Amino acid sequence: MHRLFIVALRAAIAAAILFGLFAQFVIIPATAADEVDRFPPYAPFAAPYAAIAIAGVACVQVGLVAVWRLLAMVRRGALFTPRAFRWVDVIIGASLVATLLAAGVTGHLSLASIPSPGDGMEVIGALGAALAAVGVGAAFAMLVVVMRGLLHKATELQREMAEVI
Repeated sequence: MHRLFIVALRAAIAAAILFGLFAQFVIIPATAADEVDRFPPYAPFAAPYAAIAIAGVACVQVGLVAVWRLLAMVRRGALFTPRAFRWVDVIIGASLVATLLAAGVTGHLSLASIPSPGDGMEVIGALGAALAAVGVGAAFAMLVVVMRGLLHKATELQREMAEVI
């Protein structure tokens, strides 16, 4: 892989991780506080939902760190080694944890009696977003599992070729 491409990907990953930190410490808490100021009955839900959002962003950051490590292995030409599977497993685990968090939020939104200003469309919209996050997270985890299988097959083929040569 071209060195410039790896540098560009690493810059994008670093920017995404930094933006995630900003979101965790500034955007999410401020948004939760603003929602409580706008509609005080949301107060009991603000802290738990903000904590879940912060944990979800942390899952994305863990996945990005794993991609960073895989890029380092690509640069060294060591991607087709057993060590790469650990980082792919970290990505799968982080996406599954984030998906489970979204599933928990979906379950809570669908079962709990959450007050809503107006006609309740805010809760329905949040439920739709949480359900979409579950679908996207599950699809992403399955995709990475398939890609892990392809990495396993490529690693086996490379090992066989090394034995022949």
